Amino acid sequence: MKKKNFTQYVIIFYAIFIIVSYIMPIEAGQDIAKNFYRFTFEMIKILPFAFILIGLLEVWIKQETIEKYLGESSGLLGHFWAIILSSTTVGGAYVAFPLGHTLYKKGAKLGVVLTYISAAAITRIPMTIFEASFLGVKFTLVRIFVSIPLIVISSIILDKLTDKNEVPKEIKE
Repeated sequence: MKKKNFTQYVIIFYAIFIIVSYIMPIEAGQDIAKNFYRFTFEMIKILPFAFILIGLLEVWIKQETIEKYLGESSGLLGHFWAIILSSTTVGGAYVAFPLGHTLYKKGAKLGVVLTYISAAAITRIPMTIFEASFLGVKFTLVRIFVSIPLIVISSIILDKLTDKNEVPKEIKE
């Protein structure tokens, strides 16, 4: 079965399931529908602006700049800049993955991109402030100072283990 046909069947099955959930009051199906709509509207609020910013990044920042600070010769300083960039990223994984792809296309080293994506999950400034206000500054600092070295070390190891010919610069469908 072709992937396109399979996707169509999944969408049709989902729609039928939701309709049946409302006809025959199935609470789990109704909750699934509500979560889907809430998630969809949350994405609609974030993604257009994120993609506009990523488009501007592609146009305004030269490939040479990305290669210089985040490329193959950047060393540990590249990971440092990736962590700084990730701490300012808003939107979580919705934004981190497309931005990571853009950085990789522009010449960032795979290990640095992995550091960026991983650090975006734990170092965002708003999240860190929120965490410190509820769990304390000491806990937040310990978490960050333990997590960041582990992220950098694992990103470097994954970069070394990955065959560069296996990771395409462009995603093909």
